[in-house]
Amino acid sequence: MPEAASAPSPTRAMIGASEFDRDTAVTRREPGVYDIDLSAGWTIINAVNGGYLLAVLGRALADALPHPDPFTISAHYLTASQPGPAVVRTETVRTGRTLSTGQASLFQYDEAGGEVERIRVLASYGDLDSLPDDVRTTATPPAIPPMDQCFGTEDGPAPVEGSSAITDRLMLKLDPATLGWALGAPSGKGEMRSWFGLADGRDADPFALLLAVDALPPTAFEIGLSGWVPTVELTVHVRHRPAPGPLRVAITTRNLAGGFLEEDAEVWDSADRLVAQSRQLARARLG
Repeated sequence: MPEAASAPSPTRAMIGASEFDRDTAVTRREPGVYDIDLSAGWTIINAVNGGYLLAVLGRALADALPHPDPFTISAHYLTASQPGPAVVRTETVRTGRTLSTGQASLFQYDEAGGEVERIRVLASYGDLDSLPDDVRTTATPPAIPPMDQCFGTEDGPAPVEGSSAITDRLMLKLDPATLGWALGAPSGKGEMRSWFGLADGRDADPFALLLAVDALPPTAFEIGLSGWVPTVELTVHVRHRPAPGPLRVAITTRNLAGGFLEEDAEVWDSADRLVAQSRQLARARLG
């Protein structure tokens, strides 16, 4: 187990009974159709965080499909989601013995009451507990200093004005080597690394991994850009059910061109296992 265990929580929330569980819970209206009130607690500026939205649709698909766990889920973000009522419509594409595939869209309402599609996903689900234990990899966990040598959002101003709603619900301890942007001296490297958890101490499950890959400050900050970096497309691969304890998240960007950049994320658990990977395409605000 890596050095730097978790920051203790006096009242540790349990999986299934935490704020994250309540705020991502969907209510089945009819087969394949689910209602939810998107919480303002997971916003960045005025828009709902993309990882939180992915967890919402992920939970709807887990109910609609015969398998419980997302193995791969790809989302296209069509318009910015706002806190408030929404409906998720799912469709089963195929079911098999080990994998099932489905798609889902989240809709909100315009001023006339019409539905506006916000996000559309295609996902394959299986059972993580049924996977073999064999691992052959050249991947290694990110080198992040112990948690007490890293910095949280409480140690400085919010990276984007008005972004504190989601950060109040997260435990982020950022690697000082990726914090040049906070001191007005970005490194020019597209890197961001952090310890990650939920503020109420709830351990991660596969749906929390969908949040984790999109919860750190953007790598664009270390490239020297500022402001909102909206996600265009995000694909997540869930590889293992995470062990209890804090996660380590490492995100890199190698190429910014034409006003778009990619972010490649790895999420490692307390047992030094690579539990999730993702890639997203995001739009950068240049100039």
